[in-house]
Amino acid sequence: MARMMKEGVVSTTGLIAHGRGEAFDYLVGESTTESALEAEKAAIAMLLEAERPVISVNGNAAGLAAKELVKLAKVTGSRIEVNLFHRTPARMKLVVARMEKAGAKNVLGLKADARLPGIASERAKCTKEGIFSADVVLVPLEDGDRAEALVKAGKNVIVVDLNPLSRSAQAATITVVDELTRALPRMIALVPELSDAKDRIRILRSYDNERNLRASLSVMLERLESLAKEGKG
Repeated sequence: MARMMKEGVVSTTGLIAHGRGEAFDYLVGESTTESALEAEKAAIAMLLEAERPVISVNGNAAGLAAKELVKLAKVTGSRIEVNLFHRTPARMKLVVARMEKAGAKNVLGLKADARLPGIASERAKCTKEGIFSADVVLVPLEDGDRAEALVKAGKNVIVVDLNPLSRSAQAATITVVDELTRALPRMIALVPELSDAKDRIRILRSYDNERNLRASLSVMLERLESLAKEGKG
């Protein structure tokens, strides 16, 4: 990530955000929990059921998992759109180029022709063909204001965020409380298992994001209590 920052793919604030996520990863034992796996199944079910799914990629996501994001897009029929908070033409080209190098085709985002309502930052800029018209948007490592705006715009939003208390996690339709490079391979592997539309609909009907977030917090609390009793806290 430090190298990606020097190259301009990751911003300084993005590097800070990455460190904050690592801190929360310690609280789940640097492993995928049962609640995270449940959310990952629901996320794949939602992407496969979507008519216009889009994966929104920022600098951190591109820096960490470009190849995995491209593969996920291919197996779920999703478009990829680059969307940056610290948006400049040069940085947009860098991130798009990184995704293309990883195998992505027709990456959206360079030519923004729409704006998402309710956002003052550059992240409001998007494309009509992609995020603006999407029914489901996967936004790994998201900032809270845009996640909230996407939901208000009537979209189903999937967030990958290790912090279950963040605005993104709280606003999302489905929150995957897992580390991105762990979550994506699992999500990709789940696609063949969810080939039956009936299974996907059953999963989505039974999924409860608030319940799942509470379960994630319980895992963190139990781990902290266990470490404290062992004298390691």
